[in-house]
Amino acid sequence: MTLRDALTGISGILVTPFDAEDRIAPARLVPIIDRALAAGLHIPVVNGNTGEFYSLTVDEAEAMRAEVCGMVAGRAPVLAGVGRSVKDACRLAAAAAGAGAAGLMVHQPPDPFAAPRGVVDYVRRVADAGGGLPLMLYLRNDAIGTAAIADLCAIPGVIGVKWATPNPLKLAEAIGACDPGIIWVGGLAEVWAPALYAVGARGFTSGLINIWPERSLAIHAALETGDYARARDLIAGMAAFEEVRAQELNGTNVTGVKAALRAMGRDCGPTRPPAAWPLTDAQQRKMAGFLKQNGLLH
Repeated sequence: MTLRDALTGISGILVTPFDAEDRIAPARLVPIIDRALAAGLHIPVVNGNTGEFYSLTVDEAEAMRAEVCGMVAGRAPVLAGVGRSVKDACRLAAAAAGAGAAGLMVHQPPDPFAAPRGVVDYVRRVADAGGGLPLMLYLRNDAIGTAAIADLCAIPGVIGVKWATPNPLKLAEAIGACDPGIIWVGGLAEVWAPALYAVGARGFTSGLINIWPERSLAIHAALETGDYARARDLIAGMAAFEEVRAQELNGTNVTGVKAALRAMGRDCGPTRPPAAWPLTDAQQRKMAGFLKQNGLLH
C-alpha cells in the first residue's frame, strides 16, 4: 500500500511505553503493533500525541521512531511525528528517512506567538530538512485562517492535513481553497470521523487501535461504504472509553489508553506529567466496565 492510499485509512497513534525507571521501553509495543497490523491497520504513527510526543526528549523520539520502523518491518508505511522548536523538528526530520519512515507528521508549533506566516516558514524548513519525505500537517488550531492553511498546503512536499479541530465547516472551506490532490484526514479519532467524512475527509486518526483495532477498522469500513448509521452505532459502543479520555481537560486522554492496556495485560507503563496518572477510582471503574462489556479483558 502506498503512503497516499494508507493515509485515507486509519492512522494509528501508538503509545510510548515506559518502564519502572521512566525509560522508554519500545519492545512492549510488539504485541500491540502485531495485533493492529493483523486487524488491517493502514498506517502506524510514532511520536504522535497519544505517544506523549511533548513529554519525550529528542533522543527518545528518535529512538522510538527507529524502533517502531524496525517492528513494523515494511508491513505498512510508518508516519513519524516531528515538532517543537524548528531545530528540533528539523533534526527529527533529517534522521527519519534513514530510519525507514515513509513520511513525516508535522505537529503544529505550540509557541504562543506563532504567526501564520511564521508557521509557513517553519514547515518549509522542516520540508527542506526531511530530504524529500512527504509531509502531513497536523492542524489542531484553525485560527491561522484558510489563506494560511492554503499556503501551507502549497509547500512542496506537503501531501495532506490531519484536521484536528471540531469545525467541519472550516474543513470544507479549507478543502475548497487547496489543491484537490491534498489528502484531508479526520484528526479527532473515531467520534468525529462521521462529521468530518461528511464534508470531505477520508480516514481518521485513532488511539483506540492500541487496545481494540478491530473496532476502529469496522468504523472505517462503514464510513467508506457510506453507512453512517452503522458507524454511529459502532462509535456509540466505545463511548465510555472516550468519556474517560476526555476528562480533566483531556489530561486523561493517554492515561485512559495506558490504563486499559495495563488491565488487558499489555502494560506500557504510566503516563508522564503533565498527563494525569493513574485514573481515579471512578474513571477506572468506567474503563473496567467498558473493557469487560466488550470482551477485552483476558
